[in-house]
Amino acid sequence: MTAVSAGTAEFPHPAIAGKLETLARRDRALSIAALLDEDPSRVERFAAEAAGWRLDFSRHLLHDESAATLLELAVASGVLEDRNALFDGSPINHTEQRAVLHTLLRAKTAPVGLEQEFAEVADCKARMGDWVQRVHDGSHTGHRGEHIQSIVNIGIGGSDLGPRMVVEALRPYWVDGIDVRFCANVDPDDLAAVLSGLDPHSTLFIICSKTLRTEETLHNARTARRWMLDAGVPEDGIAQHFLAVSTNLEAARDFGIPEANILPMWDWVGGRFSLWSAIGWSIAFAVGMQRFEELLAGADAMDQHFRTAQARDNMPLWLSLLEVWYVNFMGAAAHAVIPYQQQLAKLPAFLQQLSMESNGKSVNHAGQSLDYATAPILWGDVGTNGQHSFHQLLHQGTVLCPTDFVVITGNVAGSEGKARLLANGLSQMRALMVGRDQDASQSSLEDRGIDAKRATALAPHLVIPGNRPSSTLSCEALTPYSLGALLALYEHKTFCSGRIWQINSFDQWGVELGKEMGAEIFAALGGSGQSFDASTDAALAGVSHE
Repeated sequence: MTAVSAGTAEFPHPAIAGKLETLARRDRALSIAALLDEDPSRVERFAAEAAGWRLDFSRHLLHDESAATLLELAVASGVLEDRNALFDGSPINHTEQRAVLHTLLRAKTAPVGLEQEFAEVADCKARMGDWVQRVHDGSHTGHRGEHIQSIVNIGIGGSDLGPRMVVEALRPYWVDGIDVRFCANVDPDDLAAVLSGLDPHSTLFIICSKTLRTEETLHNARTARRWMLDAGVPEDGIAQHFLAVSTNLEAARDFGIPEANILPMWDWVGGRFSLWSAIGWSIAFAVGMQRFEELLAGADAMDQHFRTAQARDNMPLWLSLLEVWYVNFMGAAAHAVIPYQQQLAKLPAFLQQLSMESNGKSVNHAGQSLDYATAPILWGDVGTNGQHSFHQLLHQGTVLCPTDFVVITGNVAGSEGKARLLANGLSQMRALMVGRDQDASQSSLEDRGIDAKRATALAPHLVIPGNRPSSTLSCEALTPYSLGALLALYEHKTFCSGRIWQINSFDQWGVELGKEMGAEIFAALGGSGQSFDASTDAALAGVSHE
């Protein structure tokens, strides 16, 4: 990497980085299929296991020497030492001077020095469990005595994506008689669709906002409150239908939510890491407190693996090192996650926030501009749907896009559909690797009855280059435990990448400016007369106020 001016940071550990650049130039020419053919033991060496999950990263443009050098980078970056700071309450979110303790939310015992915080978490979970039990057994009702049948979670970002994804993923575990829905978008059509068909008198809302000042959440909460009042719920009955997760007790009381209906948030839990906290209340209502605890237990199992496993066997670290390898040394700007399980359809959206809000940064810890890339664009969709849309780009496009395939291997017995699903996932991984050459393309066309001349002309369009890298994450069954472990795996992967890139993965200042400007433009829509730029002013001029 070339020298840069003062105030701009080069990629950390330049000697190791230089070696990786050299190795990357060589590894671009590797044949993944040949690596596996020549060395079947590669599948065991390029693998890691933890908490019921197996990571197979043998299908990558990665030689043994390159893998060893990536481990050198991890050691030099101090990731293994820094993980202790993640667990012990050190203020590793240095721009906000905050600890990062989402792991404490699922810990089984109190870490030394964090006994008070652990006790607060235990008290919060006990209160969560009490509410869940009372709603499920009917001892808490609506204001007229109806049993609660519908739960509506109102939040946005981390107060929505995580719980929404988990509730959908755990649908087979839902408690009978409880319907859980989510509203995030300030677009009134979102809330209208969520409320459609619900009975206000048997509906319970959870307002999730640390400050109760998040614009979208507060607007939707007020709209939900008006919906209740318009349906005949009296002012003194609002408390029967609203819960909150917030630190702003005064604002909640002004809204009509008593303190007994409010669970806390802590400044040492970031929104995108908060589903394990009271933000996961909707999860507990959907599947019961026992299943929620199983979700936490799976995450804790992955925490312990990450905290204790050596670098060579550390699954989150390997996911991170592969990300760094492709982003910084192979020139990849995107990364796909494709779960072959319909219940995990929201996983890519959840991981988008986790990865891109955490590591979408352009300055290091010292505030220096970076001359190297950080988080890739993360995207994806559930298989097999993606095969009929974006897989075309993965197979024949010109971009390099490493892909994580998430597959469940133990649910095929007696289900042709599940067997076909798994077969599709495995075949996509294999097709990405082996591809199809000119001769095979021509033979395929001729086998379809196309004459040789036409087949020769068409064959280039059927060629699939192959040699496209992918990882396989597999487990036997999708349960609360295995889901918790999977999400914690990606959390720790995100942490490792951030430490290697020397950035703060736990702030998100980039979302603030748009919020500030949004308030100004909203005022302009109301007639403030403020002018902005020519394009924005033109858009404002075209707004209909009829």
